[in-house]
Amino acid sequence: MKKICKAALVLSVAAFVLAGCAKKESGSSSSSSSSSSSSSSSSSSSSSSSSKKASAPAGTSGGKVLNIYVWNEEFQSRFNDFYAKKLPSDVTVNWVVTPNQGNAYQNKLDEALLAQEKASADDKIDIFLVEADYALKYVDTDYTLDVKSEIGLSDSDLSQQYKYTKDIMTDSKGILKGVSWQACPAGFIYRRSFARQVLGTEEPEEVQKQLDSWDKFDAVAAKMKASGYKMLSGFDDDFRVFTDNVTSPWVVDGKINIDPQVRRWVQQTKEYTDKGYNAKANLWSDESAAGAGKNGKVFGYFGPGWFIDFCLAGWAKDDQTQPVMKGNGSCGDWAFCEGPQGFSWGGTWICAARGTDNLDLVKDVMYTMTCDKETAKKISEQTGDFTNNEAAMTEVAGGSYTSAFLGGQNHLALLLQNAKKIDKSNISAYDQGMSEKLQAAMADYYNGNISEDQAWENFYTAIKELYPNLKR
Repeated sequence: MKKICKAALVLSVAAFVLAGCAKKESGSSSSSSSSSSSSSSSSSSSSSSSSKKASAPAGTSGGKVLNIYVWNEEFQSRFNDFYAKKLPSDVTVNWVVTPNQGNAYQNKLDEALLAQEKASADDKIDIFLVEADYALKYVDTDYTLDVKSEIGLSDSDLSQQYKYTKDIMTDSKGILKGVSWQACPAGFIYRRSFARQVLGTEEPEEVQKQLDSWDKFDAVAAKMKASGYKMLSGFDDDFRVFTDNVTSPWVVDGKINIDPQVRRWVQQTKEYTDKGYNAKANLWSDESAAGAGKNGKVFGYFGPGWFIDFCLAGWAKDDQTQPVMKGNGSCGDWAFCEGPQGFSWGGTWICAARGTDNLDLVKDVMYTMTCDKETAKKISEQTGDFTNNEAAMTEVAGGSYTSAFLGGQNHLALLLQNAKKIDKSNISAYDQGMSEKLQAAMADYYNGNISEDQAWENFYTAIKELYPNLKR
C-alpha cells in the first residue's frame, strides 16, 4: 500500500498536530462516559501461540496490571468473551475507557504515552487501540512496538490476516505496528417486510438486482418514499460508501483535496433530503437508531458485520434484556446484500505500547485474538463479526452459521470475496478530522439553513483551524 506519511507523523507525540475531532465510527456512540475500570479473571495461564518468543528487554514481562486504553466497550466485550479465561490468576486488567467525542480518547492516550517512560510499572500502557482514520498518527512513532521483531509474532502467525489490515498498520519503513481481530467488508442491511411490500421480494439475491447501481438505488428510494418509508435514516448513512471508493486522498501535496466521490455524496444527500428519501438524522443519533425499531420506517442502513452486532441489533430490540431473536422488536426482519457499490468501513487495531511490562501477555492477546483460527471462528459465529482470518472466514461462510437478526441468512458468505478486494491506498492521517468536519458543515446545508457555498466555506474554515499546516 502506498503510505501517505506527512512530516507531522514523524514528530514527537508531543506535537500530535494531526489529531482530528473524533467519534467512534467502529461501533455505537453509546459509551458516553470517561472512566477507568479494573477487572480480573482467574485461570491458569496458557499460550496458544506457535511463534517464537520476543526477545524482551528486562522489565517488560511479568507485570501484574494489564492497562488497556480503549474508547468504548467493543474490544472489552471481545476480550472478556474470548480471552479473559486465559489470564494469569495474579493479573488484573485495567480498562481505561475514554469516549472519542471531542478527540478525548486521543488526548488521553497522547498524555499517557508522553508520560510512559516515567510511569510506574502498574501505570504503564500495555495495549492501546486505534482506528483506521487516525492509525497513521501512531504507526510512524516509537510509541508502538514492532509486531514481529519486538512482540514476536511470525509471518506464519499473521499469514491468514487480510492484507489491507496489515497495510494500514505498516509504517514508512515497512514495520508492522498493530493487528486487528476484524476485517470490515460492508453492504446494505434492509428490512425484509418493507422489501416484500414495495419490491415484491425479500430475498437478498433479488433485492440486490434492484439495488446494484446508484441509479437503481435512487429509483427504489422514490418507491419507498411513495409507500411511506425512508430509504436511509439520514445524512451520513452512505457517507462511507462514497469515501471508501475515492481515487485520491484528502490531502495532496499539503493541499486539501475533495475527491469526486465526496462531491457525489454531497449532491445525493441534498437530493435525498429535499425529496424526503431520508429521515434527516445524524449518524449515531437517537433519531437514526429509532428508524431501526419495530415501528421504525427506515428501509436500510449501510454497514459491516460489527455494525450489525454492535449497533443495529441493539437499536432493533424492544427488550434489551432478551437475545436477538425474531419477535424482539424488528429482529429477524432484516437481510443483507452488497448494495450499489462495494465498500468497507472501520476496523479496530491492537497496538503494544513501548515500555509495557507485560510483553509476553500482550503477545498472547494479539495472537489469540487476531491469529488463532478457532478464536476467529468463535467470534464470527457468536457475534456475526467478519474476523481477520481468511481460513476461519472461509469455513464459517461455507458452514452452517446463520444470523438470527438477519432472518437466518449467512451474510458472511457474501462478504468473503469483497474482503480480498479492500484497498486502503488512499487513507491518510487526516481522514477522521476531514470526515467529521465535512459531515458537520454539510448538515446545515442539507437542512436548508445555509447555501452549499457557505457550507464549503465553513468546512474549509474548520479544517484550517484543525490542521493549520494545510493549504486550501
